[in-house]
Amino acid sequence: MTPHGSAASDPDEPVRIGVFGGTFDPPHHGHLAIALEVGHRLRLDRVLWVVANDPWQKSGRVPVTPASVRLALVAEAVDGFAGHEVCDLEVRRGGPSYTADTLEELTRLHPGAALFLVVGSDAAEGLDTWKRADDVRALATTVVVDRGGRQGGRPPLGWPHLVVDVPALEISSSDIRSRFGDGRPVEALVQPRVVAAVRARGLYGCGR
Repeated sequence: MTPHGSAASDPDEPVRIGVFGGTFDPPHHGHLAIALEVGHRLRLDRVLWVVANDPWQKSGRVPVTPASVRLALVAEAVDGFAGHEVCDLEVRRGGPSYTADTLEELTRLHPGAALFLVVGSDAAEGLDTWKRADDVRALATTVVVDRGGRQGGRPPLGWPHLVVDVPALEISSSDIRSRFGDGRPVEALVQPRVVAAVRARGLYGCGR
């Protein structure tokens, strides 16, 4: 981990909560590698897997599985990992999912907690284009994820952040969906409980 800016590191600080948002369609080992590594490196007490209700970056461009189903898949993915929880705030709120709204709500729900927003390096450069970007910057410490020692993008100049390097797993949800659809193996990419849940629901073209 390389510090950039003013993230807290006092072991006596309040509860430390990671905010790991995504579409998770479906959740896979790449997501788990990020969540576990960031949680360990930053000594997080909890990591919230925040399932996007309506991911505005993707809506209209690609089909998205209903949020209630993706919530169920994430619940299977985090089962058995202490401190990792599925978070339904954005789904219950409805409408497009904006990080600023989620951080504001988490701040109300967990007064005094230190929030750590986990973002991929591919998204970091565009943080200042997010809705209410100033609130995003103020409400949480931004954590940028690099993969396998390969440095990616960074937040805009003056945006405090940390960098955490995670194992490089070349996995994509779109490839996994295709694999389910045409019967190629997915067991090395997705946890068994998630595989079983996808097949039980006939998602991504399973059973066609």
